[in-house]
Order: sequence, then structure tokens, then C-alpha cells
Amino acid sequence: MTTRRELAALVAAAAALRGAFGPGAVLAQPLTGTPAPPVSRYTTPMPSGVVMPATAETGFGRLNFFDGVPDADSTRLIYDNLDRQRALQAYLLALPAVNQAANRDAILSVGPINLTVPIWERLVDSRTVELTANNNTPYTWFWADLRNGPLVVEVPPGVLGLINDMFYSWVADVGITGADRGRGGKYLLVPPGHSGRLPQQGYTIVRPKTFQNWFAWRSFPVNGDFRPAVDAVKRLTKIYSLTRAASPPRLTFVDMSERPFNMVGPSDFRFWEMLNDVVQVEPSNASDPVTLGFFASIGIQKGKPFQPDARMRRILTEAAVSGDATARALAYRARDPEARIFNDRRWRFAFQGGYQFLHQPGVANLDARAFFFFLATGVTPAMDTQIVGEGSTYPWTAEDAQGNALDGGKIYRLHLPGPVPVRTFWSTIVYDTQTRSMLQTDNRFPSVSSQNPGLQVNPDRSVDVWFGPTAPAGKDSNWVQTIPGKSWFMILRLYGPLQPWFDKSWKPGDIELQG
Repeated sequence: MTTRRELAALVAAAAALRGAFGPGAVLAQPLTGTPAPPVSRYTTPMPSGVVMPATAETGFGRLNFFDGVPDADSTRLIYDNLDRQRALQAYLLALPAVNQAANRDAILSVGPINLTVPIWERLVDSRTVELTANNNTPYTWFWADLRNGPLVVEVPPGVLGLINDMFYSWVADVGITGADRGRGGKYLLVPPGHSGRLPQQGYTIVRPKTFQNWFAWRSFPVNGDFRPAVDAVKRLTKIYSLTRAASPPRLTFVDMSERPFNMVGPSDFRFWEMLNDVVQVEPSNASDPVTLGFFASIGIQKGKPFQPDARMRRILTEAAVSGDATARALAYRARDPEARIFNDRRWRFAFQGGYQFLHQPGVANLDARAFFFFLATGVTPAMDTQIVGEGSTYPWTAEDAQGNALDGGKIYRLHLPGPVPVRTFWSTIVYDTQTRSMLQTDNRFPSVSSQNPGLQVNPDRSVDVWFGPTAPAGKDSNWVQTIPGKSWFMILRLYGPLQPWFDKSWKPGDIELQG
């Protein structure tokens, strides 16, 4: 055993060692404090926090240790907690992939992949249950599967669109913001790992990281009429393999307008089964090691069966509920002050940290990413442009001026100061907080837009938009119906935002409760 004299010598030696590094030196753990028992000849003084006490109180129970080793009951609690934590984080990280899988599965129910093109010819309406779709222009929306080799997609002129992969990463733009610049063009999608020869001319070559990829584009009216744009999509869109370039297969176009249709995924155990399907099909390098590590920690790993036992199945079922609850808090009750666009308004960014959701280069904003893919569809730099008069921006809110959830049984007013700073047009669309889709009411479109022919504009060019179960007297053209007993949120879309938006000299009012 060490004597007091020897112990004093040890302490003096430690002090001398610190002095040898100079006054500015910092040790990772200063060797001071009471030595951890037993005090023997070679005991090093330990700082606090290194030794685990015999018991520890945690948020998931009391833990018992024998000299730092957890007993059997504590070990069970620890692993249950670990699996719950990893399952919750895996759920939030999986939202993009599972939402894409739900989107894909719904579209495949319409017809075979690479041969079927759904198109909302008469606009998307509230019968389509899809994450924050809009009713401003016709949508064309389909999936391309590259597992049989390179695929050509011929895009018609005059559209505005994107390609996203199975993990919801941006692949490319098509149309006005794409390589064809709105003139129309041939996009050659090359599957991961393909090493064969490719044409050197005539195509825009795109190399997605996944085999399954989603196309969506919008078409625009000609003199107020959408029919010419829709006809052009049907006449000029083609999908074919390189070997069929001379005789492309005939596509089936399906009009989805006013058709009951759901593309929103589940938040129960099926969530994990859908995630497993994505992981099994897609290349691992389409994601990242940490995300795939979270998936593997709960039993979802490429090349291995997903067979959770009863305990893990219970944990995963609970994690789907807690994950959905967490995503709802991140979306509707954000705690990050940087989520707000204005210090004195409730309006929030849709793309917090840009379309890649970053705090700073190389640092992911996990909350912003999770809330977006819980709530919305589609990522592209064009939706987050900072160029005056170009692209679009999407301020949104789920709260009234006092920070309360919006109540479908009450009447609210939104004041948009005049003139609204847009080069093209603006719209307000109301969404269901449960489905994150257009609110289903007695009206086909839960929206008010500057495109509405009967829009009432105030003398100062400002506009008041009303929300409630019934329209205020004389305000029907500026009113969106809401449903008592249901909450809602709203997106204010600004197309071609002008300088007053960017310099914040123009601000929309908060949504004000009336009466």
C-alpha cells in the first residue's frame, strides 16, 4: 500500500509535471483529486467523472454497478434505452426514403414503371393526398427505374422540373432550370455502377446514385389556357432504353385530377418494412455510413433479412409513433429561432439551411431536414434561389400571431401589404396538419391566389385573405374554408420574388384571429 509520504510525493510529482508544460499548457484531465480506491503504490489520482458510482439515476431508471460493471437488470434497461434512441433517430433519418417509397408505390398502382405517366391535367386538388402539393399549375409525375440499364427521358419544352433519387437527394433539374433551358431535351439516366459505352452527343447525361428516381415537372398556361401545355406533355414526353431509341414504347398518360389518391406513407411498423425495401434495392453508397449504421443497428442492413424479434418489433412500433410525434413537433412547434424568417413574425423557412439543410458547410441541420421531409416533397436549388425575380420562395406557418395552433373552427385574416413583391404570381394554400396535404372541404381548391379572377384587392394594392368555416360577408373570393375540430397550416408561395422580399422591407402580416 502507498504511504502518506509516497502519496505526497506523487502529488508533488504531478504538480511538477504540470509546471514543466508551462503556464499556458492544458492537460486533457488534470491529475488532481482523491485517488480512486484502492490506494496502492501505483495509484494515479483520479478527477471526478471517471469512476462510475455504485448506483446512477437516469431518465430510464436506476442503474446498479459492481465497480463500473452494470448488473443484469441495468444492462437490460441500458440496451432498451439504446435501441429506442437509435430507432427514433433512424426514423427521422429515414423520412426521406420512406416518403419516396410511399410516393413510388402509389404511382406504381396506376400502371407499370417506365411506361406510365400520371398527369394532373386539371390541376392537383384536395382529393390528392400528397405532401404540400399545389394547385397552381398541372403536374407531370412519374418514376424511372434503371435496374435494366440506361434510360432516356425526353422532356417537353416549357416545363419546370426536377429529378430526385430514392433518398430524396437532388439529381438534376429539367426544363427551364435544367440543361435544356426550357427548350426540351433528351436526358440519359445512367444507373449506378454502369460501365458500358454511352452516346457522346445528343443527350444530357445524368448519373443518379440510386436505381429508382422520381421525375416531376410543372407546365404553364398559354394565354391562360393549360390545354396546349398538357397536350405538349402527352405528345412529346418519351421514356425508353437506349436499345429502343429507334422505336420508343407507347406511354400511358393517366389524368389524376379529381381522383381520390394517396401518396403519404404510414407511421407504424410498415414504415420500417418500406425502409428495408429501399435499403435492399439501392446501393449503399447512395446514402452515408452513419445513416446506414443507424438502420443496421435496428436490424435493417443490405443483404440481410429484416426479422426483428418480439422485443425489437415492440420497440420499432413505439419508435414509429414517437418518431412521427417528434417530426410533428419539429414541424409545427419549432424551437430554433433561426427557423423564423422575421424576428417579429411567425413565418418560417421551408428550406432552413438551403436545399441541403446545413447549419454551415459540412454540418447537417437534422431538425430542418426531418421537418421538411415529414411535411414536403421535392428538393432542388431552384426552389431556394436568392436571385431577384427568379425561382420561388415558400414562407409558411402553422401558428397565429400569438403562437397558437390554427383552429379550423375560428375565423382568421392574413393581410398581405401591397403590392405583393412578385414578378409572376403568389398563392396561399391551406393544408391539413394530419396528412400535410390540401385541406379537404366543400371546395375543390383550399386556396386564394393572385391568379384568381375575382380576387378582391384593396385600394393600396394590399390583399386580405380570410380563413374560417364560413366566409365573412362579401369576402367569398378571398376566403379559404376550414373545418371545425381540425387544425391547419398555410404556405404562401411567391413566384419570382422581388427585392423587397429579399431585403425584408416587405413582410406579410401574421395570421390574426378575428373576434
